[in-house]
Amino acid sequence: MQNKFIYWWQKCLPFIVVRLAILPKKVAAIVAAVVTISMLGILGSPTPMSYAITISQASVAVNASKYIQDKQTTLEAKVPNINVYRSPDCSCCGGWIDHLKTHGFSVQNFPTPDIEAVKQRYKVPDNLTSCHTAIVNGYVIEGHVPANDIKRLLQEKPNVSGLSVPQMPVGTPGMEIGEKKDPFTVFSFAHSDKIMVFNDYPY
Repeated sequence: MQNKFIYWWQKCLPFIVVRLAILPKKVAAIVAAVVTISMLGILGSPTPMSYAITISQASVAVNASKYIQDKQTTLEAKVPNINVYRSPDCSCCGGWIDHLKTHGFSVQNFPTPDIEAVKQRYKVPDNLTSCHTAIVNGYVIEGHVPANDIKRLLQEKPNVSGLSVPQMPVGTPGMEIGEKKDPFTVFSFAHSDKIMVFNDYPY
């Protein structure tokens, strides 16, 4: 029986190698290791061949499933959590929040009647203020900053306090009015005297 299995294994090996090559590296490594260990166990074990192959297939399925679950957990852990402080009467802030959610952010919405106190607490420069203030991973996000600029900030992790789009330019996320788009600039700031251009949208 073992001789027949070895003959079968030699015929199937090229097909298995091709299938492993198209799998993600971690999954391929897990499958290859499990299959190899299982084959060694089969050849050296008195256990019936059909039972051993069933156990091997079950092991591969369990390990692959565990890898997929671990990967999904890692992706979920990377979803940015952002706290948004806004005036209860501001409707455009809701549009910006929807923009963030569309781009994968997990948003906590905190309406507050004293938004100016929030800006002072997080030391937003007076010339960079807008209608809402948000906090993500310790960075301050002031106004209608595009989600992709926030993601770039979180990826690059520069030594700044945060980003701002001053005032409320038409065409920024949450401030869409038909096809009209005003040019605007995303600024980074560390202190009131250390303001730099982070991104520019000339339109």
